[in-house]
Amino acid sequence: MNSDEPQTNPQQPEKQSAALTPNAQIPEASEYVKGHTPSENLAGVISAEDGAVSAEKASAPEAIEPLPELKLKDLEPTAPKVEASQSVDEEDTVTDLSQTVAELKRQERDLREKIAALQQNQTQLISEQLAKSQALVERMLEEGLKELEQRKQALEISVEQLERRRERIRAEMRTSFAGVSQELAIRVQGFKDYLVGSLEDLVSTAEELELSPAPQQLQPIAPEEQPINSRANAPQFAKQEFQEQTRQIRQILDQYRNLPDYYGPAWQLRRTFEPIHAERVSNWFFSQGGRGSIKTMGSRLQNILIASATISVLRTIYAERLRTLVLANTPERLGEWRRGLQDCLGISRGDFGPERGVVLFEEASALVQKADRLVAQKQIPLIIVDETEDQINLSMLQFPLWLAFAGDPQQMSSYQY
Repeated sequence: MNSDEPQTNPQQPEKQSAALTPNAQIPEASEYVKGHTPSENLAGVISAEDGAVSAEKASAPEAIEPLPELKLKDLEPTAPKVEASQSVDEEDTVTDLSQTVAELKRQERDLREKIAALQQNQTQLISEQLAKSQALVERMLEEGLKELEQRKQALEISVEQLERRRERIRAEMRTSFAGVSQELAIRVQGFKDYLVGSLEDLVSTAEELELSPAPQQLQPIAPEEQPINSRANAPQFAKQEFQEQTRQIRQILDQYRNLPDYYGPAWQLRRTFEPIHAERVSNWFFSQGGRGSIKTMGSRLQNILIASATISVLRTIYAERLRTLVLANTPERLGEWRRGLQDCLGISRGDFGPERGVVLFEEASALVQKADRLVAQKQIPLIIVDETEDQINLSMLQFPLWLAFAGDPQQMSSYQY
């Protein structure tokens, strides 16, 4: 056995060197740990040690040493370090994420507060605008109502004034018209008597003259009496022998007053005929004999209504033989007469003209010439004189029918005969 001991001693260093050779691979294991997880590093180390142990067993099956236990104990502190570093990184990441979440929540809270503030401001602005609009509308309504009330009061005052004026005019017409019209008729008749007397004086003077051809000079006077005799068929509404014609006129006037026909035939009155109008027309027919003046009604339209009623009555009696001649001193007034007659009688523009039913004149001389021609043609002229005519041509008085509208009695001095 002694011979064997020296042999075993030199072999032990070799076994130890062979057993220590795996230690040289430990740095490689540490490097391997750096790039892998702790479990992977541990498995690699164990596999490396198993390889080293198997190598020892292959090279020296007789040597049995506890090197693998030492190697595992040496490697155990490495795994906690790696796990600690990874846990630190995870904690940092979690911290960053929690901070980010907190920041986002804070921003969300700020945004919600801002939205709530904006909504509150919007609601406040809308309420203020609505309040202002309502106040403005209420103020406008109040102003409009005040203005309407003022206009209503003004209109009521105007209506009252017009009604009082109408009643006053009607009262004046009822009280003073008959006297004024009668006075005018008396003056016209007096002037006519004066002319007749002057002619008679002239005839008697001529008869007394001692001239040889005296009988021939008396003959021109005879034609002056012939027109009077030739007018036996002229309208004379005031005489008793024309009772039938008078009755017809009264019936027509009553019909116009009681049963107005607003859509009747042409040349028939189509407007409301009041008692005051009927009274004036009747007075002109029966008191003045169809030859005289009527006090103005205060407006040209009312005068046209009376003239239209007169024309309609005479047109019913004499048909197309009646020719109406209207005298006014301006084209504007003649235009009013034309429109008024069209409206009251239902006639058209074709009924106006030199050879038509109505003829308009601005000068009395032209009217007299036209009336003379109509009489020569066996026609019956009706002369109507506007109230603005301050002078009347005496030649118009020779015709059987003439109607003049007189102005206010205070202005009667402006009429010259």
